[in-house]
Amino acid sequence: MVMRMTLTAAVAGASGYAGGEVLRLLAGHPDIEVTTVTAASSAGLRLGDLQPQIPALADLVIGETTPEALVGHDLVVLALPHGHSAQVGDALADSGDHAVIADCAADHRLNAQQDWEDYYGGAFAAPWTYGMPELLHAGEEVARTQRAALTATTRIAVPGCNVTAVTLALQPAVAAHLVDTSLICATLAVGYSGAGRSPKPHLLASQALGDLAPYAVGGTHRHIPEIVQNLRITGADEVGLTFTPVLVPTSRGILATVVAPLRPGVDQGVVDRAYGVYEGETLIDVTGPGTWPRTAPLTGSGRALVHASVDERAGTLVALCALDNLGKGTAAAAVQSANLALGLPEYTAVPTIGVAP
Repeated sequence: MVMRMTLTAAVAGASGYAGGEVLRLLAGHPDIEVTTVTAASSAGLRLGDLQPQIPALADLVIGETTPEALVGHDLVVLALPHGHSAQVGDALADSGDHAVIADCAADHRLNAQQDWEDYYGGAFAAPWTYGMPELLHAGEEVARTQRAALTATTRIAVPGCNVTAVTLALQPAVAAHLVDTSLICATLAVGYSGAGRSPKPHLLASQALGDLAPYAVGGTHRHIPEIVQNLRITGADEVGLTFTPVLVPTSRGILATVVAPLRPGVDQGVVDRAYGVYEGETLIDVTGPGTWPRTAPLTGSGRALVHASVDERAGTLVALCALDNLGKGTAAAAVQSANLALGLPEYTAVPTIGVAP
């Protein structure tokens, strides 16, 4: 009999939506035991009082988020607000701790300091290894480079949820040079959990139900430079992106519709062959003609559905991606990437079956 060694994990920001979803997945991980949970205002409470959907971890007491509380684990997941995350992660790194750290905030995603200053402000943190194993690099026929980087790192920057949806929708076409990347238009329907758990007037059910609410319009959304960064890695020379997110009255899910002009001579057959790059990807399914991606079948899972159609009259590619913003958009990506960094099978504890209705 082969004995399996159990690794330990700490989750900071355990009271929030992202932290709770990470804990839900790790609670079912055969090789990882969650031993520490921390948060800010909820310190001292039982985890079960805030995350009752995870009975296996209900008796853990939430501690304060300090480097001292997080040190000494094999895996640390940071589900903290932007800005604060870098302080905690860098303090852990400076302490000499050898844990794999997966940061679900934006602090370590961007390579360019100017992008950070333009969209976030505050101190710029050095970029960490990007936690999207399926990210294509220019010239690749399959996603190898990012997976190789993740297996050799202990510092992971988990992608933004909207970023993942747009990147997965369009990157096969960009990698195959099928579209003009200077004129990309992305419109996203986004569930309210993407705005976090902190109470805000515009997130109340009385305000949200029956309403469709755009936000961060006109090139102001913080995920724009991250999407541009990914598409450049995939092979785009110039990227012009119009990005419009719209809050829709559902708790979870993102449906991204991404439109870009086609290059001459590109037809549906060429597009279909380009999207064949996803064959063999466990978490990405490309839907066939007339079958459009939907968010509901993906709820609670780490999967994404992608579709690409040629609009012959407009001369454009219409690429769609649906995913659960807390699943493949955040927690599942964190666990998937952490598995690679820890030397575990990539999809361990990453759910592929959704919840319906």
